[in-house]
Amino acid sequence: MNFLYFYVLLLRLLSYFSKHYPQNMSDVFNPLLTTPCYSSPAALNGSALQDFSSVHVLDDGRTINDFIDDKIKTLQSEVSVEGSSTLLHPLESVIDRHQQWLTLLPRVKPFYAVKCNNTPAVLRVLRALSTGFDCASKAEIQMVLNLGVSPDKIIFAHTTKPMSHIRFAAAQRVQTMTFDSEEELRKISLCHPKARLVLRIAVDDSDSLLRLSSKFGAGLGLVEKLLGLAVDLDLTVIGVSFHVGSGCTESQAFQRAISDARQVFDIAMSLLDIGGGFSGRDDFQVKFEEFSDVINAALDKFFPPDCGVQIIAEPGRFYVESAFTLAVNVIAKKNCEESGPGGQMMYYINDGVYGSLSCIVNDPAHPPVQLLPHRAVGVGEVRHRSVVWGPTCDSFDKVSDSAMITELQVGDWLLVHHMGAYSVSLICDFNGFERAKVFPVVTEETRRLLELRHTSA
Repeated sequence: MNFLYFYVLLLRLLSYFSKHYPQNMSDVFNPLLTTPCYSSPAALNGSALQDFSSVHVLDDGRTINDFIDDKIKTLQSEVSVEGSSTLLHPLESVIDRHQQWLTLLPRVKPFYAVKCNNTPAVLRVLRALSTGFDCASKAEIQMVLNLGVSPDKIIFAHTTKPMSHIRFAAAQRVQTMTFDSEEELRKISLCHPKARLVLRIAVDDSDSLLRLSSKFGAGLGLVEKLLGLAVDLDLTVIGVSFHVGSGCTESQAFQRAISDARQVFDIAMSLLDIGGGFSGRDDFQVKFEEFSDVINAALDKFFPPDCGVQIIAEPGRFYVESAFTLAVNVIAKKNCEESGPGGQMMYYINDGVYGSLSCIVNDPAHPPVQLLPHRAVGVGEVRHRSVVWGPTCDSFDKVSDSAMITELQVGDWLLVHHMGAYSVSLICDFNGFERAKVFPVVTEETRRLLELRHTSA
């Protein structure tokens, strides 16, 4: 039954694209149908087939909003309603993003950044779409391998790896990995001498909300020395990588970085990794279309299509940022009358900065959190400036100190959109509060089209 269910989900994805993107079907799924790792569902092991059984299907024409309404009603009827918050995840959102990527960056192969959101359903859908995977640790590599992903579709994109993790990558035949220092080269020569290495260079990331080059990447002045040491250690360097920073706000940053990469690109190299930095929100200040125009022009100038260089990237939030909605429950409230006329309301919810909302303190690239009442708000209802706290005993656990919302009651629900990036992957268990429960969802249209395809197959 697990095998059949997984096969049905793959057909759902195929059916979805045949309905919405009929002209691009071959572009989207040729890698899926021609890559040996995906050519036969029998190649998947048992553990790779389990998690799709938790996907919820929207039947009878229901929308994701209907599902949210029904899920909240169900939770309200449960005794432990305050126990955990809820993350709702329509899988079609990830599929839409992938199609957008293929359309606007056709030369760039996406290697999804697992650290951004490691929810099993997300990884499984991306695997079905034949993306690669950017892993930063032994655990992430194992997670992806357990899905049946071929080791050659993984890049170990961390320049300061524990030696035990390098040995693990070697044992699992994960060959491609990054470096940016002499010491890392020496570690790799001891633990994985047959690795295919990618030199990460530091680039100008001053236009990004979360800068990375202060921690990772070799300066251009060190490149010649590092490449010389790689030759001395009999190591193979196949390419160059960079990262313009997370939440990049200037598309020309990619043009400058690609130009820098061209300067250090050796004649024997065959791979360019342009990293990440792409927002997953349609309302971000720089549109993905602008980024793609700049990147495509720079690639055509410095790495033309006939140069023989493979181009990859490491998008994370681009795929998942807008794919999750968080639903939280008001578990307590307080009216602080001493704060002035009318008082100031304080609300306590069942998720906070130690949970799904850790982005408030840990992710500078995440936009301000907007708390939206799930219930309908009347036209005449007054909005009050309110403080919203998380559930823990730490006063650092503050979600907002100036939320403009109507008066809420204990048991009310709030929605927070765009919660797919660096949320579930950063949750901890401080104070023992439950983690948010994730509910992956697909539409009835997708299910119906899939069943027709499955019947005719």
